Amino acid sequence: MSTAYHPQIDGQSERTIQTLEDMQRAFGKGWERHLSLVEFSYNNSYHMSIKAASFEALYGQKYEPLAILFDEIQIDDKLNFIEELVEIMDREVKRLKQSCIPILKVSWNSRRGPKFTWEREDQMKKKYPHLFVNP
Repeated sequence: MSTAYHPQIDGQSERTIQTLEDMQRAFGKGWERHLSLVEFSYNNSYHMSIKAASFEALYGQKYEPLAILFDEIQIDDKLNFIEELVEIMDREVKRLKQSCIPILKVSWNSRRGPKFTWEREDQMKKKYPHLFVNP
C-alpha cells in the first residue's frame, strides 16, 4: 500500500524498510550475524518523525567520542586497555537469599571509564593475589 492510503506515514518507514532490505541483500546468507550492526546504525541515524536519533531521544544525550592521546594509554597484545588498580577503598558483603558475596570498591587509574568500581573479591584475588597476602 502506498502513503495515499496511509496518510500517517511520511515516507520514513518506507525508507527504513528499503535500507534494511538493502543491508540484508548486501550481507547475503548469514545476514542475521550482522543484525547488531544494523541495529546500531538504525539507532544512531536521524529520524525525521522524532527529529533526533533514537538513541538521543531515548537517553537524552548526544554521543561524544572519547579522545585519548595514544601515549597516555597502555594496551596489551590483544589491544585491550591495561588499567591499574590504585587502591581498595572499601569492602562490603552483598547478601542474597542463599549466599553472601564479598565485594570491593576499587580505585583505578582508568582513562576510559569510571575511576571507582565495585568488584567481586574472589575475582580480584585471582587477578591481584599480591594485594591479598596476609602480613
